[in-house]
Amino acid sequence: MLDRESSTHFGLIRHAQTLWNQDKMIQGQNDSFLTTAGRAQSLAWSQRIAALPFDRILSSDLGRTVATAELINQALKLPMNKTSRLREQGWGVWEGRRIRDIEKETPEKLRTMEQAGWLFCPPGGESRRDVWLRSRNALEDASRRWPGETILTVTHEGVIKCLLYGLAERQFLPQEPAMIKPCHLHWLVNGKTGLAIEQVNAIELKAISCKL
Repeated sequence: MLDRESSTHFGLIRHAQTLWNQDKMIQGQNDSFLTTAGRAQSLAWSQRIAALPFDRILSSDLGRTVATAELINQALKLPMNKTSRLREQGWGVWEGRRIRDIEKETPEKLRTMEQAGWLFCPPGGESRRDVWLRSRNALEDASRRWPGETILTVTHEGVIKCLLYGLAERQFLPQEPAMIKPCHLHWLVNGKTGLAIEQVNAIELKAISCKL
């Protein structure tokens, strides 16, 4: 493990369950409220996270991540910062729709797009590569702004995948084995050699039902 005095560490978690998650709708950069279960998840996670040595919280500026971070911070009471660069991938005209409906309408197009890996880009949205670049830059900037701190980073599944898959040099293809487990905290570190994975699926947060 790198020297904590010279490295900035990031504990990445996904936001809690939302109404659109419950209905299996694509949120992207659109938004929906946390469910009652999602609020309970956030409060339960705060008890698990409170034992970790965090100095601040860095969150996507979308409502569902901010709400999750604020509920967790009721126990942590840390400085909070938000950034648009940790937003979920923009899904363009597909936001507010269900993947199963898109699969029925244009199955060949969707399969072709999925095989594009990092170049996967929903109509009117943004590519996974763009998400990887902006989210990586957000963490690198945070490292310069708060050197040596340990930062709880509340973001989105798509962002977490882009960061971990990019650092692991994955192709982001559907045939690759799953890398992350739901409701887990993952550690990244930015030190002398740059941003790197410290531990994937490091801490299970599940204290109650963890449907997302």
